[in-house]
Order: sequence, then C-alpha cells, then structure tokens
Amino acid sequence: DIAALLEDEDYDDGSYGPVFVRLAWHASGTYDRKTGTGGSDGATIRFKPESGHGANAGLDVARARLEPLKKKYPHISYGDLYTLAGVVAVQELGGPTVRWRPGRSDEKVSANCTPDGRLPDAAQGANHVRDIFYRMGFNDQEIAALIGAHALGRCHSNRSGYEGPWNASPTSFTNFFYTELLEDKWVPKKWDGPAQYVDKDTKSFMMLPADIAFKTDPQFRKYVEKYAADQDAFFADFAPAFTKLLELGVKFPEDAPVYEFKTLE
Repeated sequence: DIAALLEDEDYDDGSYGPVFVRLAWHASGTYDRKTGTGGSDGATIRFKPESGHGANAGLDVARARLEPLKKKYPHISYGDLYTLAGVVAVQELGGPTVRWRPGRSDEKVSANCTPDGRLPDAAQGANHVRDIFYRMGFNDQEIAALIGAHALGRCHSNRSGYEGPWNASPTSFTNFFYTELLEDKWVPKKWDGPAQYVDKDTKSFMMLPADIAFKTDPQFRKYVEKYAADQDAFFADFAPAFTKLLELGVKFPEDAPVYEFKTLE
C-alpha cells in the first residue's frame, strides 16, 4: 500500500519517495542517547511544536499522504508507519534492502515533543555534523553512509530556504551524491537566499554547506571516496545505518519480528 502511494506526477519530481525518507529520518533523528529521549518511538513529529520546527518544514505533506493508511490500518502506530514508509521508499527507488521491525508506540499528547535544534543544521560544518550524530551514537562511517540519502529529492526555498536537487536523478537511490560531490566543482550560489553551492558548469545542482564538509573533512572524505567508487559498498553500509537510525530509543517487544520486504517489481 505504501509503495502504491509513491508515484504522483503532480508532486515534485513525480514521487513522494524522497519526502517519505525525510519523514522517517526526521522522526528518528531527534534521539539523545544521554537522556534517552527523542527518536521515532512516540511519533512526536506529528505534534506542535515539533512539527513546526524549521528542519521539519514541508513534512506535513508526507504525513497527509500517509494518513489514509493509518485509517485503513488503525493498529499500526504512527511511528511504525512513518519509519516503514522510509524503508519502502528507499527500496522502491532502487536502494538496498533495509531490515525493519514494528513495535513503536504513539504519544497521545505533545508534552514529550523534542526541543528544536536536535536535527542537523545544513548551514554548519563537520564539527556540528559530528555533534548531532555522535549524540545519537553514530560513528564517522555511519554518518558518511547516511548522508548518501541526499541522492534523493530536492530542497525547496519555501521550506528549508535552500533550492534545487543534488543531482539529475532525484527519484533514484544511487551513489550519485558522492560522485557529484567529488567530481563537480562547487561554487557559492549568487542569490538572495541562504548560503549554498551550485555546480560551476551548469548551475543546475546544489550542495549544502554541511554537504561540502564531507568533501573537505579528511575523515569523512575517505568514506565519500569509497562510496563514490563502489555503490555496492555504499548500499551495504547504508542499510544497517538506516535501520539503526529508525530504531534509536525504541524498546521493541522481545518477540518483535524482523522484516525484509520485496519491491513491487
């Protein structure tokens, strides 16, 4: 059912897949291992003020697209629905098989919404990226693998403030984020919006300041070079890192099944 919701010629580049991945990511990436708060358990991203945090702008579109499935299958929690949508999107758009298990609960009120500032700030550099991801318990290799999801989708000036796709195939899960980052020359975009970069030759594609950090930081760059040269290696590292992200802070039942889904085709 989720896979059937992905394609829509009237939305963005013809697919809700990228925004489903972003919803799963942002619902999960608020986890703080020191306090044990945040993460996809509770699905607090559907409540204000968290739903209104700047990093979550535009995700109401994804939640609305999935709402009919919540009504059709009321037993599934929002936390499970949002994370499953991300898994399905990755796979249907050509990415690796991602293991997923159910068992997230739903908060009934907004009292446990996470504070603003837990998600990455695209305007920052490598130190900020590490602060955000280390807080969740990721290492540099996992961080570099997860950023590869920027092969999908585009930025919207009326949401994040930034504008444009990362590459020419925004609805295909590939290693293009890494190849484009290394092979193109990126220059500051001349416009009235926030600082971002465009490819020098065509000015058709963009990178965020935080993306550029993966090229300039030596520790991140070694993984970028690895994944640019070998898409299979990227897929192999992305899948467990994404599963880890979606499960942060979740207390699964001991008998929770683990699923690996087949794609529609």
